[in-house]
Amino acid sequence: MTEQLSPPSIQDTAAWSNTLQAALADANIPTLLMVLVHLTASEQWLSQRYQCTKVRGIDDHDTGGLEPEIQQEVRDAAHQAILAWKEGRTPQLKQASAQLVQDMLSVSIGEAVPSGYSDMAAAGLGLDAEFALDQKAQFELPPGFHVVVIGAGVAGICSAIRLMQSGIPFVVIEKNNEVGGTWHENRYPGCGVDTPNHIYSFSFAKHDWARYFALQAEIQSYFEQVATDFGIRKHIRFNTKVLAARYDEQHAHWNVDIESSTGEKQILRANLLLSAVGLLNVPRMPDIQGLQSFKGHCVHTALWPEDLDVTGKRVAVIGNGASAMQVVPAIVDQVAHLTIFQRSKQWAAPFAKFKKQVPDSVRFLLREVPFYQEWYRQRLSWIFNDRIHHSLQKDPEWPHPERAINKYNDRQRAHFTDYIKEQLGQRQDLLNDVLPDYPPFGKRMLMDNGWFRTVARDDVTLITGGISRITERGLVTDKGVEHEVDIIIIATGFDALNMLGSFTLQGRGGQTIREAWAEKGAQAFYGVVMPGFPNFFAFAGPNTALGHGGSVVALLEAQVRYAMGLLKKALKECNGTFELEVKRDVHDEYNQRIQEAHDRMIWTHKGMSNWYRNAQGRVVATTPFRNDDYWSWLRATDLAHYHLKPAASLPAHSQQQAAMRSQHEKSTAP
Repeated sequence: MTEQLSPPSIQDTAAWSNTLQAALADANIPTLLMVLVHLTASEQWLSQRYQCTKVRGIDDHDTGGLEPEIQQEVRDAAHQAILAWKEGRTPQLKQASAQLVQDMLSVSIGEAVPSGYSDMAAAGLGLDAEFALDQKAQFELPPGFHVVVIGAGVAGICSAIRLMQSGIPFVVIEKNNEVGGTWHENRYPGCGVDTPNHIYSFSFAKHDWARYFALQAEIQSYFEQVATDFGIRKHIRFNTKVLAARYDEQHAHWNVDIESSTGEKQILRANLLLSAVGLLNVPRMPDIQGLQSFKGHCVHTALWPEDLDVTGKRVAVIGNGASAMQVVPAIVDQVAHLTIFQRSKQWAAPFAKFKKQVPDSVRFLLREVPFYQEWYRQRLSWIFNDRIHHSLQKDPEWPHPERAINKYNDRQRAHFTDYIKEQLGQRQDLLNDVLPDYPPFGKRMLMDNGWFRTVARDDVTLITGGISRITERGLVTDKGVEHEVDIIIIATGFDALNMLGSFTLQGRGGQTIREAWAEKGAQAFYGVVMPGFPNFFAFAGPNTALGHGGSVVALLEAQVRYAMGLLKKALKECNGTFELEVKRDVHDEYNQRIQEAHDRMIWTHKGMSNWYRNAQGRVVATTPFRNDDYWSWLRATDLAHYHLKPAASLPAHSQQQAAMRSQHEKSTAP
């Protein structure tokens, strides 16, 4: 935790003290208690007197449920301890055992937590050496060793920083002219996170956030700033696409075909290939007759033109998923009329902090008080991660599977139904059109940005059912009614199931990833590695999407650390370049466990469809596992799961066999 121990450089100590005193009035008491433990090393702050009550819902629970006089006692003690730190006193807690971290979490959140969460918290607090940034002394690199990273989004930025801090030569290939990936590309009105940005950020790069849930511009600015601050831009080749990657079995490296925006092509060699293209990479267009014939503006939310003006226009929106739920309330006050074409209904949870700014006093604490933001993050991680996981398990004895999967899920349904009714106000006639007929969380649970209030407006029309065709002037429903519009907004999301679909990937023997996944769909061990594709890692791969909650940034950090941990061990074991490939039986057993777990969970509930499942009916997007379990598996970094060979020991004829197979396939192709 050395990165955040230097006191802020404020000259007027008295003014800073006064600002701190005022800010502490708005402090989160459970977080302050943890700050006190760190600064004083006194475990009195973990005694029963300061035991916080359980967090309800997704509220910050600022009082901790403690009596007012106890809250003030904590504020006063924190004021003294923080001022002592500012005046030069070092934090007294030098080390923290796993048990101490677990006790701290339990006091802070008001309930017992699994041991895996204390391990995750310790890593987030900087207590796990494997997550330290500076790892240069840990890697023994052979001459010429090189890594290629595909994509400069969240995973690509994290990979680049970890590689650079480990002294490993690398290059990042990015198709756009800037970092950010999804956040650079998606610029539609209302675009933002539905995860608190204090955990939708890197553990090693704190930020002074203006909102609790940031909009696109602030998030994009954060990732751009991180790339600049950590000096990785010089390693990124912007405006360049990866066309294909082919594994060279004889030399145990990848040949990566790239093309710049000017048409210049090149082949890069990589001892390790990291795919950071993610799930939300390729926009999905609806298959509607006549889509190209429309004479007005027709845009996908992921390709929003900067000069698109919807003011006074008749606008149609196709879809009602996450992007639609953001863009519709954002533009409704500008348009003349809004027509929403809804194929299926969506659950959405109350979103009290939507657009809510972080008060200056709280920003001061998060920015300048040691350990405050770190512990605030840990509490958020608990609140937004696995707390509902148990409620998403099917109860075979539950008598009402048509509306819920267990008694907890039924309570969730009642709560969300009451909320929808309240939001519709006088328009209860719309209830049947918007109230889902499947259990809550059966599809991605959305955060309500004002969707239900918006569809209840007089200048908004909600159309249920299908679209038969699109004409030059508008859209025709499956009932034959035409709706004339000036602009069509396509909010149908991304081709998330066609993973690694933006480039051709050929592994051992020339087999493509499409061929490898042809029978069952996308599969990977831990969601990152596949048999037949040695020395290759795919971040945010199959069965890693967080359908039950959590931060994808934290997930990606864990996956990148896993790859780095394996790289470290493989280099040491082989004393140079290597071939690392997950064992087939290990891969298959893990994926069998995934589907068995999904069979017990909500996303395989009968009579319901979602984008998590492929054509074969397998859930390939979301994970069925708890965040802490998955994190612990990755942290173990077990080489026993892999075939590992020094590159020099590989058979020289393997490349020739691959070439012969490739030539045979070409000659027999129709």
